[in-house]
Amino acid sequence: MPPKRTSTSEASAMTQAAIKKLVADSVTAALEAQAANMANTDNTTRPREAPVARKCSYKEFISCQPINFKGTKGVVRLIYWFERTESVFSHSNCTEDCKVKFATGTLTEEALSWWNYFAQPIGIEEAYKITWVKFKKLLIKNYYPRTEVQKMEDEFYHLTVKGNDLKTYVRRF
Repeated sequence: MPPKRTSTSEASAMTQAAIKKLVADSVTAALEAQAANMANTDNTTRPREAPVARKCSYKEFISCQPINFKGTKGVVRLIYWFERTESVFSHSNCTEDCKVKFATGTLTEEALSWWNYFAQPIGIEEAYKITWVKFKKLLIKNYYPRTEVQKMEDEFYHLTVKGNDLKTYVRRF
């Protein structure tokens, strides 16, 4: 059995209100001390500079593992390539002026031939100066013809559930 505690002092017990006041005063004093410390620290250091955006390199872009686009798997593959490439742009901090140059490095087979055919008359350096948005529009015009859009819309409008296989329906949708 543990020993009983006995008080040898005659001091009166603190009330709940007195304890709350003591804690509040201590917290206030600590916050004021912290604020004063931060103000002194800010005054003794050099002014903060805005971070400078650095240009990403092709090596950094490739290290984020972009996917290649061949130009043969249809609209869905093109959209997937756009999404993945834009994700890689974001992860590698790719600047606007490098997007087309880096993205064309992922073109292969038919898509690479298309790009070379497009770039030859104006020169590769001029071709790299087009914006990412314009580049996407060129790809859509070439690989996403209106007839294929119509075919996909028709398939969507006539989509039906076969049996109880909802996963397959959702995947096709």
